[in-house]
Amino acid sequence: MSKWKPSQTFQSVSEFRTNAAHFIAHVQAAREPVSLPQHGRSAAVLLDVGSHESMPDELALLRDVRKAEQQVAAGKAVAHAAVAKKLRARLRTA
Repeated sequence: MSKWKPSQTFQSVSEFRTNAAHFIAHVQAAREPVSLPQHGRSAAVLLDVGSHESMPDELALLRDVRKAEQQVAAGKAVAHAAVAKKLRARLRTA
């Protein structure tokens, strides 16, 4: 899914009520969320099930990447060659 901002696909709640089936079909086909406003501000998002279900895994991966970047910045990284050497040594002794 590409980077999406709520303002990109913004529909009124009354239009959504009138054409709910159309909006659901669009969200499923395009895999692009639709933002529904209330009092001029984004209040809810209509999202296809596949995108919704993949969010926890994607969020966990992003958190892991952020943590890894922080560890590298703090000098806690180990060179690939050093890790490979340790793994090869373990395999020989196993």
